[in-house]
Amino acid sequence: MTGATNEQRRVSWLAAIWAARYRTPARFVALIALLLPWTTTGLTFALIPWLIAFAFLDLRAFPRSLLRPICLLPIALVALAGLGMLWSDAPWPERIHALGPAAKLLVIPLLIYQFERWPYGGWVFAAFLASCTALMLYSFAVAIDPALSLKLYLSRGPYKVESGIAVRNYIDQSQEFALCALALVYPVVSLLRQGRSRSAALFAGLAAGFLANMIFVVVSRTALVTLPILVLLFALLHLRLRTALLAAGAMGLLAVLLFVASPHLRMTVAKFQADYEMSVQDSQVSGMGSRLEYWRKSLGFIADAPLIGHGTGSIRALFTSVAVDAEMDPLRGEIVSNPHNQTLSAAVQWGVVGVLILYALWLAHLALFRGEGLASWIGLLVVVQNMLTSLFNTHLFDFTAGWIYVLGVGVAGGMALAAKRRQS
Repeated sequence: MTGATNEQRRVSWLAAIWAARYRTPARFVALIALLLPWTTTGLTFALIPWLIAFAFLDLRAFPRSLLRPICLLPIALVALAGLGMLWSDAPWPERIHALGPAAKLLVIPLLIYQFERWPYGGWVFAAFLASCTALMLYSFAVAIDPALSLKLYLSRGPYKVESGIAVRNYIDQSQEFALCALALVYPVVSLLRQGRSRSAALFAGLAAGFLANMIFVVVSRTALVTLPILVLLFALLHLRLRTALLAAGAMGLLAVLLFVASPHLRMTVAKFQADYEMSVQDSQVSGMGSRLEYWRKSLGFIADAPLIGHGTGSIRALFTSVAVDAEMDPLRGEIVSNPHNQTLSAAVQWGVVGVLILYALWLAHLALFRGEGLASWIGLLVVVQNMLTSLFNTHLFDFTAGWIYVLGVGVAGGMALAAKRRQS
């Protein structure tokens, strides 16, 4: 009897160790999601134990997993960036530095493999939501008392620390809050359909908090442009046509009321025209006007090397070669290493080949999230948001937005594949 009991204990301990073998990597990914809204250094250090834990998973099917387009295309884009260093004229430190932002895409196949097999993706989403909720509350506090900010020196565009920027910058903060607010719409609708009105009200209140911060405290113009498109996407995918039309009308009315009620929102919208006039009439640097100048110059660079581009890390040297005296013309004298458009960034460095791989990657990941379920909605939202915001920034290669894409596609992609496998 004692021997049987000991054997049962041994089996129980082995089962616990085996389960921990798969829970531990998920905990580290959740830690990465928790740190992402707050720190770059902490996230980088959290990657190391996750990679170590990942190595102890059952990796027998991993090589075959890499052959799927959803995994192969991120690898192809990073490989192209690596090869692009060979024909670049930029100094080698700049070539290597330019490879770094693309290298994070190599994490996507690992996350897809992990969360396709072991069901702990919900931890990652919960950690990111909790972290952004804390950041949102902190942002409100900073709007009341600017001395509470972790970045007292911060000044981006028209925004000062008084606007409620707690850490990072207003673009990253708006990206995170918009993503959380829209991701919560799916569980709110699902809970209402199930008759669980209290839980739905809790999530709806949380989403309203994110939106209120964007409307009355600080919001980027990129988020302001993309948010209505993402709301319309949800309505078309998950609501009946009549309900979607009613919701669209209600959202339009609400937008007008909020525009009237929020001086901050009116100032943000008015800045579109102010930026254009500042750059066109006075040749002064501005958010919108500078982007138009970057795009104009980038098209010229692409025309000079349309097939394989100028090579990895070449953007800054190209802008330097066509810059005029900054004192005479501040706008055309700007030297940047980022054209503030993902497509142009890929085209300048890697030509048509780079653009084809970039769009194939986006489309493959869009196709991955066809179907129902929270994971599919979050994944679809992450991809579409990245595609839209990449019209005005290089958000696939930027740190915060790029890691949101990596985590969103990797974790949600694995969960969506697991759900499809169970259904089939």
